[in-house]
Amino acid sequence: MDPVGGLLDPRARGAFILRSLLSGPWSIRIEDGAPLTLVAVVRGAAYLDTGTAATVIVPGDVAVVRGSNPYTVADSAATAPQVTIGPDQVCRPIAGVVGARPMGPLGLRSWGNDPDGATMLLTGTYHSPAEVSRSLLAALPDLVVLRPGEWDSWLIDHVIQEVDRDSPGQDVVLDRLLDLVLITAVRTWLARPDAHPPRWYTAQDDPVVGIALSCIHARPDEPWTVASLAARARSSRAAFARRFTELVGVPPMTYLTEWRLSCAADMLVRSDATLEAIARDVGYASPFALSAAFKRVRGVSPRTLRGGAAARAGRS
Repeated sequence: MDPVGGLLDPRARGAFILRSLLSGPWSIRIEDGAPLTLVAVVRGAAYLDTGTAATVIVPGDVAVVRGSNPYTVADSAATAPQVTIGPDQVCRPIAGVVGARPMGPLGLRSWGNDPDGATMLLTGTYHSPAEVSRSLLAALPDLVVLRPGEWDSWLIDHVIQEVDRDSPGQDVVLDRLLDLVLITAVRTWLARPDAHPPRWYTAQDDPVVGIALSCIHARPDEPWTVASLAARARSSRAAFARRFTELVGVPPMTYLTEWRLSCAADMLVRSDATLEAIARDVGYASPFALSAAFKRVRGVSPRTLRGGAAARAGRS
């Protein structure tokens, strides 16, 4: 697996894509537990608060919200939440709120409190962690906002055009467009000087450590050792181990194990490959050896991980 390709490898499956049409005052509390959501403003403006970060987004902006913690989208910071969006995108009014306009369906993939609302939002939600790589979820902060001029915001206009269509295969078209928006947004964020990407991502530019990382990423099934990686990088074993740990943050063998298990985790939730085949592809001699490493490092067995992903996909 190419590491950057693995990082930027979302695979939406019947993703939730919705156009919201709203007139103020309005405020929505999102409690759906989704691992990743994109929110874009088509017209008007919105205040977005994740609890750890808050910002106002305007047309051309896209916000990437990571993690399953609740967040709020509103016309202003002063407007209290009026409804909650729970699992399976079920909307419920919040008790005690008075004077709010009723919110509900407004046509194909459209929802809100006013079909002529001054604010139009586009929301795309990945239901399950199986749709987004662990590497991506681990790399992103809770909230990333990209502004017009630093990313290809025309993609949002394309999605809006497709949201209105009800053609055969339209869900697949929207899934791939959502993936493209996310990939573009994350690539733009990674290029920012103020971004904090994973340490392995920046270490790839190092002339010594970068060679070793390329070896690990390209062939996790190889029986790599510190000595063999150092030889590939044309460095002494001690100097290589020290440099690798300094730049990546963990020793070479620890990183190798983490990468193998990350590859295995993605294969478990995104393919029907047998545990034996997965173990062989990521460098373990047997399914038992892979299971033991999984339980030791991640606290769950591969079968438990795959079963949980299947159950989440079924609920979605």
